[in-house]
Amino acid sequence: MNYFEFYGIPESFKVDGAVLKKKFYELSKLYHPDFYANEDDAKQQEILELSTLNNKAYLALGDPAKRLEYILKLHDLVSEGAKPQLPADFLMEMMDINERLMEVEDADELAAITSETLAIEGDMNEELANLTNDYEELDHTAKESRRIEIANIYYKQKYLLRIKESLSTFAARL
Repeated sequence: MNYFEFYGIPESFKVDGAVLKKKFYELSKLYHPDFYANEDDAKQQEILELSTLNNKAYLALGDPAKRLEYILKLHDLVSEGAKPQLPADFLMEMMDINERLMEVEDADELAAITSETLAIEGDMNEELANLTNDYEELDHTAKESRRIEIANIYYKQKYLLRIKESLSTFAARL
């Protein structure tokens, strides 16, 4: 079941936290297994599944990063183990950072690379915010196109995360 449909809210990268929490608590009360203790096994199983769905939906939609990933998965734009085609200029930039990172000799060099990496991440986050801000107002075709752009940033962020992990490893050594 689509989590947005389950909660009766529109698909959006920007969910109202108060509305989400209200829906979660309403359904938590409605589908609490203790209220169905005297029902038959089939009904108890159904309620348990609905309660579990409610918890999973709240966890996925309540966290902006998980919500973004959920929406992209919902539209088959990301999957585990996928090998996305990232732009050559981005890959070259990441390769350059990686090479400089392997040759880093002191804390100042590491700080410069870290600063550059954080600037790239900041630019990605800003671009992502711009792409998700008006998503709900777009027509179906525009939403589809927008999701593809968002998926590209998602994969770039995953790549950049590996660079940041390497930075942390090298920082611990210096």
